[in-house]
Amino acid sequence: MSRTFRWRVPDGLHVQLLSFGRSFALIFLATLFGYSAASAQNLSANKDAIDIPIVYASEKIERLPPLSLLDFRPDDEGLAGAQLAIDDNNTTGRFLKQSFHIEEIPPATRDELIKAVTEKAKEGKGFFVVDVTADTLLALSDALKDTGAIIFNAGARDERLREEDCRANIKHTAPTRSMLTDALAQYLAWKRWRNLVLIGGPQPEDQLFAEAFRRSATRFGLKIVDDRKFEYEVGSRRADGGYEQVQQQIPSYTQDLPEYDVAIVADEANQFGEYFPFRTWQARPVAGTHGLYPTSWHPASELWGATQFQNRFQRKAKRTMRPLDYTAWMAVRSIGEAATRTGSGDTRTIADYINSDKFELAAFKGQKLTYRPWNGQLRQPIFVATPKLHVSVSPQPGFLHQVTELDTLGIDKPETKCTAFTTR
Repeated sequence: MSRTFRWRVPDGLHVQLLSFGRSFALIFLATLFGYSAASAQNLSANKDAIDIPIVYASEKIERLPPLSLLDFRPDDEGLAGAQLAIDDNNTTGRFLKQSFHIEEIPPATRDELIKAVTEKAKEGKGFFVVDVTADTLLALSDALKDTGAIIFNAGARDERLREEDCRANIKHTAPTRSMLTDALAQYLAWKRWRNLVLIGGPQPEDQLFAEAFRRSATRFGLKIVDDRKFEYEVGSRRADGGYEQVQQQIPSYTQDLPEYDVAIVADEANQFGEYFPFRTWQARPVAGTHGLYPTSWHPASELWGATQFQNRFQRKAKRTMRPLDYTAWMAVRSIGEAATRTGSGDTRTIADYINSDKFELAAFKGQKLTYRPWNGQLRQPIFVATPKLHVSVSPQPGFLHQVTELDTLGIDKPETKCTAFTTR
């Protein structure tokens, strides 16, 4: 006579059930016998466990205040995602006599940060998750090149870090600008919204986003019918009556545009893009960095089991998950996944596994994620979203690739300028 066995997964263990093999079996057994994540960790704690420290470091950068009071950055942005990943790593790791913990370097200037990271590396720390500018990341890479340490870039989107300035000791969980703009361009092409105007800001990061979008438009058959720069005066935008000036300025600025389907705004500095929706002369949607925008993570995503993931983060951080939290989470989980598979805490062993064909990361995006062997960039689907909800997920249907559709987002292997990696 057959019997049906029913079991319930305790809260906090769901994320580990997305992995396979030994880690899956261990979590299954813990669940089968009724242990919660916390009790399983306590029961399996062992003084002989392999200690795997991960250092989190962020650069102190002076930024202008955002346009909206809703957009101020949390003090623990990025770090909170790394801390959640530590919990996830330890849920499985303690069964394998592995113990993970975060060592935070408080936000510091470039020179202070490089000095602090170098000291941690001299102490034997092998893994660094960082949110820094492109130039600081390259300086960190050079400072650590003889230590064997691995840096995970959770923040910088700059293409050159994966191309002409790529480094073999850096992995990138932050998507590049071209991955983001390709995701948006694919959706616009799928919708057949092909005639676009591009409005870029004056800041260097604005210009980089605009440059990436121009490439994406050409790649996916979109036409930029007007390409112009938007100049603004910093400081008066939040003054009383400022909205009245904007209400007059934006329609005048867009009045002489040719016929178009979508206005693309390139405002990574977040200084004017929020003003464009509902203020253009023609009634047209706004996309780019504002309006309909591409992002590595969205706090409203419920796809592929993300609800419990979002809930766990909310309980731990007391706020919603932001893209930097997610990319930091993926970095720490990459280390944990490789440590679980290899049963090792050795930096080189873990790095080699991440570089291998065997590595896969479950990350609530509907498929396993892997690192591109030619430049260290994590392949990943990209949400196309509004502030409240995601609208779609790229790659879009019909955009095919001989290896993986994820390589339709960003610079592909035949195009790469990176020579630091020995590709497989």
